[in-house]
Amino acid sequence: MIFALIRTIDLFFTILYIMLFARIILSWFPMANNRLLDLLYAFTEPVLAPIRKLVHRSPLGGPGMVLDFSPLIAFILIRLVNNFLTNFLRGFL
Repeated sequence: MIFALIRTIDLFFTILYIMLFARIILSWFPMANNRLLDLLYAFTEPVLAPIRKLVHRSPLGGPGMVLDFSPLIAFILIRLVNNFLTNFLRGFL
């Protein structure tokens, strides 16, 4: 039971990681009214928006900031949370 939960959590974070990566790559190409891009934004924006707000308040961010570091920070946080949860659950095995 716990092993299935660990695999599900790992799969969820892996899919989120891939969706963030796809969003970054697709953002380089101009696309108007694309359903795939809308779907990626719908799933990834709840992760990126709070990070963007925190970065905007930090010395790294600002209104004239050209690069968006929120995906990079999200990648790190996703990996950390995934590792923490899976290692915590493995302790019950």
